[in-house]
Amino acid sequence: MLTFIYALGIVFAFVVGAVIGSFLNVLIYRIPRNLNFWKGYSFCPACQHRLYPKDLVPVFSYLLLGRKCRYCGQPISPRYMLNELLCGGLGVAAWCAFLEPAGFLRALLNNNHTTPALLAAALYFAVLCILLVTAWIDADTMDIYDGTNIALAVCGVASIFIGPEMPLRTHLIGAAAVSVPLLILSLFVSGAFGLGDVLLMAAAGLFLGWQGAIVAVFVGILIGGAYGAFLLATKRKGGKEHFAFGPALCIGIGTAMFFSQPLITWYSGLL
Repeated sequence: MLTFIYALGIVFAFVVGAVIGSFLNVLIYRIPRNLNFWKGYSFCPACQHRLYPKDLVPVFSYLLLGRKCRYCGQPISPRYMLNELLCGGLGVAAWCAFLEPAGFLRALLNNNHTTPALLAAALYFAVLCILLVTAWIDADTMDIYDGTNIALAVCGVASIFIGPEMPLRTHLIGAAAVSVPLLILSLFVSGAFGLGDVLLMAAAGLFLGWQGAIVAVFVGILIGGAYGAFLLATKRKGGKEHFAFGPALCIGIGTAMFFSQPLITWYSGLL
């Protein structure tokens, strides 16, 4: 019975994640266009027709509509559905990271309070959502907006009180450990990093701590370097052309959130 309850929790986390993923699609579309994302109704980007609840059911509406707008017949980008699925998966990841089966079931059996774990899972999920929005907007516009960095910084402050215990100085050092070197590099090497990348790593470092921040930028540089090499090899970019580095950093931050300690342990074993 308790195992069934835990499974229901995972399903709930996925559904909530997918619903929030639908809202994130709105943010990704509207923020770069300076459109209000709190007011107004959803609409088709092609024909501007208002979309109703039957058109906005995560994943299912896309499939049932045959991947086309109900009103103008224009194709709907699969990115909307993929974001909903991905966000659902991120919800499950956050749930499982802090509410693993044994601990969750033990808490229920012993009537222990599970609120701290739930808050930590919600905080991690919020950070993952911010990273998803940041990555897509940067990929589309090559710009990281102050609003998403501020939201990430707020989560960093919240992590001082919620989530895995970490000394305050570790959070504060983390905010500067990577961002300051990136800022110095950007001042002396034209186009190395944008200010948005610097502020992103400052906010992420506040959340992750200095060790996590180093892991994040290391993973981000590996992914960004591999992607840059791919663009050059396929001649999609020239040697002096820039590409959005924010998505690689966001992947690095997300990786560090869950795997920083195992990666540090693994790397230390190689030395």
